[in-house]
Amino acid sequence: MYGDKMEFKVTTRNERETIELAQNFESEKFPNMIICLDGELGSGKTIFTKGIANALGIDESITSPTFTIIKEYDGELPLYHMDVYRLDGNTDGVGIEEYFTKGGVVVIEWADTIKDILPKERLHIKFKIVDENKRILILTPYGRQYEELCEAVL
Repeated sequence: MYGDKMEFKVTTRNERETIELAQNFESEKFPNMIICLDGELGSGKTIFTKGIANALGIDESITSPTFTIIKEYDGELPLYHMDVYRLDGNTDGVGIEEYFTKGGVVVIEWADTIKDILPKERLHIKFKIVDENKRILILTPYGRQYEELCEAVL
């Protein structure tokens, strides 16, 4: 890859801090931005997505698209929010790849389950639960644009 993979660690102490972090990423947004989220149930993936949606000016309430797989929201840039957990790695006929080049911000929950089709350049965020409120987020940028994104935000 790019020699040593960069990794950034951020600790959030509550939902508000997770949302603020997401809003900081949104402020550096660009079309076709791909953010992959992984972490166990209740670790903050959907909260993070809410932060991005709020910052994009989306008023609708954001819930995890568990049954629909993909939800589209209109904002400053379109937000494509995916939850690919139920696909169990089988993405045939879902059309996920089309969203990577639609000019929006793509947020994928449970992204590890579809890593074969993820774009090479992306931001990966792993959520680890420390206790009821505290989370450790491990951010791994893939590609120069995402490395610069992390450096700008963190």
